[in-house]
Amino acid sequence: MVSGSVGNPPLPVLQDARSPAEGRVDPGSDDRAVLRAMQAGGGLRLLGLRVVIVLVLLMAAQAYDGSLHALSHWLILGLYGLGTVWFGLGERSGGPRAEAYSWAGTLLNAGLAVYVIIEHMLAGGGAGLGADAVSRLPAFLLLLQTGLSMRVAQTLLFCGLVTACWSAAFLVGVLYPELFPGPDTFPTAQITGLATFAAAGLLVVDGTTRLRAAVTRALRMEHERTQLARFVPDTVALDLAAEDGDSALGVHRRHACLMILDIRGFSRLSREHPPEAMVTALLAVRAVAQAAVSEQGGVADKYIGDAVLAQFVFGQPGAQAQAALACTLSIRRRMAALNAARAREGLFTLRLVVALHAGDLLVGVFGDGVRAEYTVLGPAMNALARIETQAKAAEIEVAASGDFLDLLDGALPAGLRAVPVPQARLPEPLALFALAA
Repeated sequence: MVSGSVGNPPLPVLQDARSPAEGRVDPGSDDRAVLRAMQAGGGLRLLGLRVVIVLVLLMAAQAYDGSLHALSHWLILGLYGLGTVWFGLGERSGGPRAEAYSWAGTLLNAGLAVYVIIEHMLAGGGAGLGADAVSRLPAFLLLLQTGLSMRVAQTLLFCGLVTACWSAAFLVGVLYPELFPGPDTFPTAQITGLATFAAAGLLVVDGTTRLRAAVTRALRMEHERTQLARFVPDTVALDLAAEDGDSALGVHRRHACLMILDIRGFSRLSREHPPEAMVTALLAVRAVAQAAVSEQGGVADKYIGDAVLAQFVFGQPGAQAQAALACTLSIRRRMAALNAARAREGLFTLRLVVALHAGDLLVGVFGDGVRAEYTVLGPAMNALARIETQAKAAEIEVAASGDFLDLLDGALPAGLRAVPVPQARLPEPLALFALAA
C-alpha cells in the first residue's frame, strides 16, 4: 500500500521518478515527432506537388507572359523548377541537412512569388484580370504547398516575406506612379490582391496550427493508450487517454472506487497445509477475483501475497460504486461455489474479507526508467488499508467506508444493509460500515 494521509485532501504534487531520458519530455522532440507523423508517407506527394506547381507556372506564363524580358522570365522559372526539386529531394532524403533544405525551399518559394508579382506590376499590373490572376497564382500555390508541409514557422515566414515585399512594392508604386504602368487601376488591383493573400495566409497558418495541435493530441492519446493497454482493458485505456493529463508523466487525476480482498487466516493455513495446496488455493481465489472484476469493467491492479487490489475508474463515481459493489457480491457467490467444490473434494474452505473505499487518485503508468507499472496513488489508498485492517479486527466479511456508501445514495441491493461499526478506530472523517444480509 502507498502511505499518505487519510481522507481525501488535495493530492500532493507527484515527483517524477523516471530517468531523465524517459521521464522528461523534450518539446522539440515532440514537435519533430508530430511533423514526422504528419508527413509519413507524404514525401513523394509533396515532391510531386512541387513538380505540378512548376508545370502550372510554366503553362500560366505561356498563356499570359507579362514579363519585361521573356528570356529572363523563362530562365528564372527554369532555375526555380530545378531548385525546388533539388531542395525537395534533399529534404526527403532526411539527415542533418533536411531541415536546412526545407528552410531554403521556403525562401526560394517566397522569392519566386515576390518576383512574379513585382514583375507583373512593372509590366502593367492591374491592366487585365487574367494577367493579374496569373501573377498572383505562384503566391497562392506556394502558400498552399508550404502549409501542406505542416511547418507553421515556415508558413509564417513565407506569408510574412511575400506580404512585406508586396506591400513595399505597392507603396513604391503609390509614391512613384511613373514606375508602374496603369496608374488608374494599379492601386485598387494591388490592394485587393494583397488583402486576399493576407487573408488566405492567416487561414492557412491557423489551419496548419490547429491540425498540428490535433495530431499532437492524437499521438499523445495513442501513446498513452498503448502504454495503458499493457496493463488495463482497452475501454479503460481509451477513457484515461482521452482526458487531459500530465503528458510528461502519463498520469491522470481521477476519482476511483477501490476494492481489496484477502484470505482470512492465510498465515495459519500456510502452517497447517503444504505449500502446493496453498498455491492452488491462492490461484483459485485470484481467478475468482479476476473474473468478477473484469465482469464489472474494473481492473485487478495488484496481487500482493494473498491480497487482490482492484480499482474501478471507468464512468461516473456513482457508476463506479455500483460496479464495485456488484463485483463484491459476485465474488461472494463465486467463493460459495468454490468452497462447495473444495468441500466435496475434502479440501479446506476459504474465507475472504473485502474492503471498499472511494476517493480521488493519480492513475497511470509509473516507472523509474527500468520498470514500469500501472497503478493508483493517493491518500485514498492508505485509507483503504486502514479500513481493511479494522474489518479484519471486527470480523467483518464486507466493509465499506462512508465515502463509498455516499456514492450509492442508499441504493443497496435487496436483502443487503449497511450497519455502522462505531468501535472502528479510523481517523476523522472516515466511517466504517459492515455490509450484511
